[in-house]
Amino acid sequence: MGQCTAAVAEAVQVFNRIDILLCCNFEAVVGTVEELSTSMATQNLVRDQFETIFFSQVNFIKAALPQFRAQHTGHIMVLTSIGGHIGTPGMPIYTAATWALEGFCDSLAYEIAPFNIKVTVVQPNKEIQSLTNKIVFAPQLPWYDSENNPAPSIRDMLSNVLNTHPDTVIEPSETEILYRYPKLPSAAVDRLVMETVHALTAIGGHENPPSRHIVGLEGSTAVREKLKTVTEELEDFVEATLAVDIFESELKAEAREGKTKADSTGFVSS
Repeated sequence: MGQCTAAVAEAVQVFNRIDILLCCNFEAVVGTVEELSTSMATQNLVRDQFETIFFSQVNFIKAALPQFRAQHTGHIMVLTSIGGHIGTPGMPIYTAATWALEGFCDSLAYEIAPFNIKVTVVQPNKEIQSLTNKIVFAPQLPWYDSENNPAPSIRDMLSNVLNTHPDTVIEPSETEILYRYPKLPSAAVDRLVMETVHALTAIGGHENPPSRHIVGLEGSTAVREKLKTVTEELEDFVEATLAVDIFESELKAEAREGKTKADSTGFVSS
């Protein structure tokens, strides 16, 4: 926390103010829940993942808040991934830390809105975040190999990319924790990040920025499908939801009516 406070103070000394705080510290821990529970070393990876994705960025935000309040303006931009919307098999702790950070940002946005401070979560594809930062692989358990389980598909995908460069070749290991920094051609890195950079520059400092911004068509499509599934499940179990309400109300009747319309038309009525 002390280093964060010092960095903020230095920025203010040089520029007299801070307009945008960009939080983009990231690394990806790859491993299923069981694979991250096999030893003290793998359990420490869980803590490390939260330190990197959650606590480090929370500390920077806390350090900048007094300056933003004094200015009565500012924009906090937090770079996460669509892992903040959709769970990824083989990356449960990465997903959990991302959700923790986004939940923090959701609450923070309400708290600092009276000070004219904005918060935006920017969500690129998780592959973009993973392939441009350090990747940590937990030892692989045999029952989570790709022949038996879909969970390691993300491990296989990242390994295939790493194996294209002689300095980052990786072999599956059942005993070792493996660390790699992807070495992609500069042109490939540019293609990976250009959409995210465009989003950051277009939204940063905007008078009325979105609370969340999904980068790219693939991520947007995946999140739409997730939200559609959630909506359908809400409608399917609306009777169970309403059963706990003791008193009848207009809202309760409208919810039942909405369920009936959804059943008859195939679409959820707003």
